[in-house]
This record gives sequence, structure tokens and C-alpha cells, in this order.
Amino acid sequence: MTAKVEIYSSPWCGYCARAKGLLSKKGVEYVDYDVTADTSKRDEMVQRAPGSTTVPQIFINGTHIGGCDELHALDRQGRLDPMLSGI
Repeated sequence: MTAKVEIYSSPWCGYCARAKGLLSKKGVEYVDYDVTADTSKRDEMVQRAPGSTTVPQIFINGTHIGGCDELHALDRQGRLDPMLSGI
């Protein structure tokens, strides 16, 4: 079982590129919601991640894990791979 990964991002965001780069390096497929192309997605992001108005905002299996820094911290702690594999 592989995790469902969703990322709310914008095309000009360096943190978004870093987060997507880590996911891609791990071979993880993700759904990318561009909050600049579809402003309703920004509203959805704020609703799902209360208090979070910056991108990226990342969800794994529907659980909000935060942004780029939190994603990389999970990886450094060895906690990201189990989350991505659905363990």
C-alpha cells in the first residue's frame, strides 16, 4: 500500500520545489494543487490546514504534516518512509 500524498503549492515557490524534489527522489507520486491557478484550492488548503496560509502544505493519507521543513525533518528522523509506504 502506498500513501496518498497531496501538496498545495505555487509555481514560483522554492520551498515547494524542495518538497516536490524530495518526494520525487523517493519515487513518490503526489497530487499537486496549484493555489495560484485555482484560488479555490487556496481556500481549501486553509480549511484543511487551519492557520496555515503559506505554501507548500503537505498531506499524507489526509493527515496534515506541514510544509517543506516539516517534510525534511520527518525524513531526517527516519519517519517519512514508513508514512509513505503506508506502514
